[in-house]
Amino acid sequence: MNIAERLAEFTVKLVPERVPATVAERAKHLILDAVGCAFAARREEFAGRIAGSIARLAGPGARGVIGMGERLPLRDAALANGALLHGLDYDDTHTAGVLHLTVALFPAALGVAAHTGASGAALLAAYVAGVEAGARIAAVVKGGLHQVGFHPTGLVGAFAASLVAGQLLKLSHERLVGAQGIALSFASGNLQFLEDGSWTKRLHPGWAAACGITAAMLARDDIPAPREAYEGRFGLFRSHLPPTELAACDFSLATAGLGRVWELDNIAVKPFPACHLVHGCADAAIALHRQGFDLDRVRSIRALVPQGVVKAVCEPAAAKRRPNSDYDAKFSIPYAVASGLARGRLGLAEFLPAAYTDAKIEKLMDKVEYVVDPASTFPRHYTGEVEVTLDDGRTLRHREAVNRGNPDRPLSNAEVQAKFFENCALTLSEDAARRIRDQILDLERLRAADLETTLTT
Repeated sequence: MNIAERLAEFTVKLVPERVPATVAERAKHLILDAVGCAFAARREEFAGRIAGSIARLAGPGARGVIGMGERLPLRDAALANGALLHGLDYDDTHTAGVLHLTVALFPAALGVAAHTGASGAALLAAYVAGVEAGARIAAVVKGGLHQVGFHPTGLVGAFAASLVAGQLLKLSHERLVGAQGIALSFASGNLQFLEDGSWTKRLHPGWAAACGITAAMLARDDIPAPREAYEGRFGLFRSHLPPTELAACDFSLATAGLGRVWELDNIAVKPFPACHLVHGCADAAIALHRQGFDLDRVRSIRALVPQGVVKAVCEPAAAKRRPNSDYDAKFSIPYAVASGLARGRLGLAEFLPAAYTDAKIEKLMDKVEYVVDPASTFPRHYTGEVEVTLDDGRTLRHREAVNRGNPDRPLSNAEVQAKFFENCALTLSEDAARRIRDQILDLERLRAADLETTLTT
């Protein structure tokens, strides 16, 4: 069987009873984490503008938007929900695949499960199936899509979402293969937003969810589609990667260990609301801040980063030293390091305009140079090291060999819950947040529509 056939076979067979209890428990906490990010995001300018624009285009429908009150058609609600879940860049990352899966797959799972009257257990199993497929598809390219300007969350997320939606629609094996072939014509996601801090990245997960839903619906009606969605002559890998990146791919990773090794356990929960690629250096800078030193005596700063992150968070160097939006700041090694050194933190407040345009911070950013770290274990770990040289020649140094939240240094389920409550506190009462927490952690005993009602009213 080819890749699409193997992934379809796995998806068909992953009924709720086959999801290990520990995997299901962690899956619910990943969903909880993403939902908390959505409630924190709903107060932001982008949330209202994006949701309002989608609502004006789509008109009314039956499905809800998390924390916003709108009722939209199925695909449009998934698009809006993806933007809310991902908008703060505070959601989880599959480390080897370097992509955000929950924010693309949960909107598809929630919407289609509520649409079909499915159980919460079915929603959870479909979400897990999508994570397992999407993580493996992205892992094949070893970060190569980023190097040529594609965003795997939007691109790979569409294929994974087609399996999520297809399982909830109870598609046959053959129709699931077709859904992936149809998704090949829909999948997209571009990194040009890195040049100017624009908002398009926020749309990628929801667009992937909408693409997956559309692909599954068309496959249900037996619309003929390519069978080799991934390894074909014009499949995902060969059409999106140049020869050098394609040569580095390992197609066997797309199906390795299906049903035995759970890639969901390799998803990292973020401790900072910023691109995951800056986290190692942010924590290193915060550790140096805690040592205590005079910022006015800093002569130079070096940030040691993996080669694979340079294009996203280090270049162009001048622009990274002067972020002109919150999204610019979230993708800036100089800003993450400067904020960590000066303030000892990198939270939501540090992405307000007054924070990233602070003259003291700009002075520090001008001193930050990046160096490629030959000892990095990226993408397994998003390593970071910061060296500060003072005017008397002394050098202060701290290294984060394994970034906090990484599967090898994970945030516990209790820590995920604490993050959820911290995010929800920005726009919800504690009682409301507890009701949401309790429903998500008891998802197997609910109808999906009940959860949707709680999240969207």
